[in-house]
Amino acid sequence: MSGVKRKRNVLNVEQKLEILQKLDNGESDSTDAEDVLNEGNTISHSAALQSVETLLDYMGQRGFDYGDIAAVRKICVDIRQEMNKQQKQKRITDFLKQ
Repeated sequence: MSGVKRKRNVLNVEQKLEILQKLDNGESDSTDAEDVLNEGNTISHSAALQSVETLLDYMGQRGFDYGDIAAVRKICVDIRQEMNKQQKQKRITDFLKQ
């Protein structure tokens, strides 16, 4: 079997971002990193961030291309920004309810 080569499916940056945007569209209110899937089969921002950070660690250990690592870092930044937007919106909503 040593002569058999596997074809690696590599996603480009646009495909990676598209996947994360699809996940964000179905975002739940859950913020617990352990709660990866809720009853609606959506992934929380914190769970997605934890997974992407784990991927980033893996890529660093395995010597992936710098461009790929930079793209994954950008995804982490985008997830954090989205989390911050949601938190701000929740605070505004809570304030207006008072």
